[in-house]
Amino acid sequence: MAHGPGAVKPPVQQRPAAMFIRPANGAVIARFDGDRTKGIDIAGNLGDPVIASGDGRVVYVGGELPAYGNMVIVKHNETFLTAYAHLQTILVKEGAVVRQGDKIAEMGRSNADRVKLRFEIRKNGNPVDPEPYLNGRIPSPQ
Repeated sequence: MAHGPGAVKPPVQQRPAAMFIRPANGAVIARFDGDRTKGIDIAGNLGDPVIASGDGRVVYVGGELPAYGNMVIVKHNETFLTAYAHLQTILVKEGAVVRQGDKIAEMGRSNADRVKLRFEIRKNGNPVDPEPYLNGRIPSPQ
């Protein structure tokens, strides 16, 4: 392999930009199955930051759905919503505009057996496996 000036560099493989970013740093402890688990569960510690996975508007903040505990739902466009559940502290209000990466909540264990974040993506109202959207297998439309 040639080195120095004039050496030809192999092309850099660019990963497609992911449509959404991971909302928390922990390990995935439950994967989407479309039946019992309509999203993924991400492990963490009480108070860990939960960030907006994409730009959007907060359309729900509350705890009326027992299976989800305290939760936030963000509408990204006419097709996609993301939901963040089992939160300890919610830092946004309904109607707020959020940007990808904004801290919107803190991880908790509301109505859950352990501290975790349940993260769901809804496409046209239906749950879809979040992982392809988070790793660029379904790239951003930009």
